[in-house]
Order: sequence, then structure tokens, then C-alpha cells
Amino acid sequence: MVEFKLVRTARKGGESHGGASLSRRIFLALAGVCVAACLLVSLASAYIYQRSVVEDASAGLGRECEAVSSTLNETARSGRSESVVLRGLDLGDVRATLVAKDGTVLYDSLVSAASLPNHRSRPEVAQALKGGRGSSERDSETVGYVSIYQAQRLDSGNVLRLSEDRDGIMRVIANDLWFVIGTVVVVVGVSWVVSRSIAWRFVQPILAIDTASGNAVSPYEELDPLVRRLNEQQVELKARMDRIMDADVMRQEFTANVTHELKTPIASISGASELLRDGFVRSEDVRDFASRIYGDAQRLSSLVSDILMLSKMDESERVGDQALFGEPQDVDLLSVAQDVVDRLQDRACKANVTLRVQGANVRVSGYPRLLDELVKNLCDNAIRYNRTGGSVHVFVLPVNGHPTLRVTDTGVGIAPEDQPKVFERFYRVDKSRSRASGGTGLGLAIVKHAAALHGATINLSSELGRGTTITVTFPSEDR
Repeated sequence: MVEFKLVRTARKGGESHGGASLSRRIFLALAGVCVAACLLVSLASAYIYQRSVVEDASAGLGRECEAVSSTLNETARSGRSESVVLRGLDLGDVRATLVAKDGTVLYDSLVSAASLPNHRSRPEVAQALKGGRGSSERDSETVGYVSIYQAQRLDSGNVLRLSEDRDGIMRVIANDLWFVIGTVVVVVGVSWVVSRSIAWRFVQPILAIDTASGNAVSPYEELDPLVRRLNEQQVELKARMDRIMDADVMRQEFTANVTHELKTPIASISGASELLRDGFVRSEDVRDFASRIYGDAQRLSSLVSDILMLSKMDESERVGDQALFGEPQDVDLLSVAQDVVDRLQDRACKANVTLRVQGANVRVSGYPRLLDELVKNLCDNAIRYNRTGGSVHVFVLPVNGHPTLRVTDTGVGIAPEDQPKVFERFYRVDKSRSRASGGTGLGLAIVKHAAALHGATINLSSELGRGTTITVTFPSEDR
């Protein structure tokens, strides 16, 4: 038995030459998820860190604002100017601004107060004027800082505002950029190693699947449908291979048989012709030699005709197209049988065999030429292998709604061991009798193929010394 095996080529890591490698796909998915997670974690960490710094700075600035306000309130009671006191304080990087009740800037530790616009609408100032305390944050899109403001209303009604700058979120991210890039590179490298390992562990059981037997077992539940299809395809491939091998054997046997069958009449014709040509035949025997040559020529013609018919049938079955025999027609099977019987009456009379047809007008959808060949070969065989004084009856009738052709003879019969083989090409139960009667050994093979092309079934019933009945049952018209 010839086994088909799937050719599987894979490199370690699951890479193949048939498409994108499994390891690459796993790597891209794993690396994508990990890199995205890294970026999200980095952004979240940067945001949390920046907010923590800003909130701590805001709380500290609020406490400092309370302390400075307390100092200004005490000094104001002693008659000292709030602006003068502020100018004398060392606040480091903290910016101090003194705002009047109407929003006019009285003092600023960073720039000239006269250059600043009215601050009454500033959120922290408005809150302080209204409730005594105020705070706010403002982002600077140009320099990437967050400005923190704390304001408190003084006893004099003026507002003290302190402010301090801290890194914005983008500056925090920029400061950690190289760390993030390094982390991403490490993650990508680890993902590559892990993906190759995962792919190899995943692919190894798949590569171990043995599909040659047609009973492969899936290593993973998800692969069950695929493995099931592979098993079905393997069984189908084996069946096809068996059919191909059988067909090849039959073709070789057919070629050998054709060669042998052609050699016999050709050799006979050649020998008789040579004797006639060289004048070795007596005048009274010339007629016998001519009859022998004519008989062999007729046999040769019949053989070639049968071979051509079988070849045409083979081609039709191979391509699945019966157009080689024309379009199917509505055929009166009894009319076909009657026509064949009329043509074979002379041969039946010479063999001293009675040939009759009877039945009903049943119709078959098929090919007239093939149906004619089918009936002719059945009747021809029944006459050829009959006994002197025997009979051949052809019945055409419907049986259980199926058009049926039955040919019954009173001939020599067929032994049980030979019955399964009689439809094979060139198979003869009695080779000497067959050749003597002019048979080609292809008649029943043609019958089998013609029946198959019509979707019909054949049943053979025979008994040695009592005769043979062959029944061809066609599909019903209402199928």
C-alpha cells in the first residue's frame, strides 16, 4: 500500500516557509501588548508622580502663605508697609505678589508691579477676596511647567499671593524618556525570546501528528476540526491512490490483452495471404483461405470497434461528461430492443438459436447509441454462448417503477467462480470457444460501462448447463 505523508518543514521556533511564522506572530502580539503596557504604566506613573509633587508643593506653599500672612498682619498693626515687609523677606524661589482689594498689583517679587494687569479676576485672588483663602494651578504650554498659586486675604483687605513652578507632565515624561526607551528595548528582547519558546512548545506536538494513517489525534482541542479534515483527506487520498493503481494495472493488462488479441487475427491473415501470394494454395482451397481471411478481418474489425467504444466510455467516465455521446434523450427501451433483435436474427438463425423480444413500452432517459450497444452485446453474447436449438428471450418491462431489461438464454451457463469476472475486459470463461465464435472478450465490459453511464445496476444469475439471465435495472423517471 502506498502511503501519502504530509511534507512538513519547520525550523526551531515554529518558522515555516508557507507564510508568516508562528513565532513572529506571537512575538508581534506579545511585544505589542508588553510595549503598550509599558507605555501605559510609564504614563500613569509619570502622571501620578507629577500630581503627587504638585499636591505636596501646593500644601507646602499654603502653609508658607499662612506664615507670611501672619507676619504681614502683625507688622501692619505696627504701622509698617506690607510691601516693604515683603521686600525684606527671603522666600527663595517662591514668588510673592500683593494685590489690593480692587485687583491692582501693589507689589511683585519677580517683576515691576506697574507692568502687571489687574488681578481681581484671577481665580485664587477672587477666592481669597470672597472667602479668605484661594488656590489654583495653571499649566504653561510653552515652557512645560505647572504654576501653583496660594492666596490669603490680609487683615487690611489686601490679598497675599504666593506662587511656585513645578515640572509639568510632559517634562516629567521627557526626563524619564531614556529610562522608558530602555525598558521598551528590554521588553521587546524578552518578548522575542519568550515568543520563540512558546511557538516551539506549541508547534512541537503539531509536528508530531502522524497523518499518514488517517487516524491522527489532535494535541489541542482547538485543532480537532483541522485534524479531522486531515484524516478525511488522507483516507480520500488513499482511496484515490488505490483507484489510480487499479486503473494503471487495468490499463497495463488491457494494453497487453489488446496486443495479444490483435496479433492472433493479424498473424492468421498474414499467414493465409502469404500462402496465397506464393501460390502454395491449391485452387480448390482458395475459397477456404479467403473465408478465413475474411473471418479474421471481421473479427479484427469488431475488436477495433469495441476497443474504440470502450476508450470513449473510459474518457466519458474520467472527465465526468457524457457529452461525447450527445445529449440524453427520452428513449423507448422496447423499440431499441426490437431493433437489435431484428438485426441479429440472421446470426441467431445461423446458430440455430431462437431470438425473441417482448414486454411493454418503457422509456429511459439516456443515450440511444449506448443503449443500442448494451442490448446488442447482451443478445450477441447470449447467442454466441448458446447451444444448438437454444433460445434467447429479451424482456423489457417496468419493475417497481424502474425500467428493466432482462436477457435470458438457455446456453452453457457460467460457473460461480467465473461470474464476478465476466464483466472484466478480455475475460473469457472458455477462451477457445469464444475465439472460435468470433467474440472479442469486450462485450460484457461494454455492457457494464454503458449501464454505469446511465446510472443502472446489473444483476447476473447463471447456472452451468441451464443458462444465464442478466438483468439491467435503470433509475426510475421520478427520482
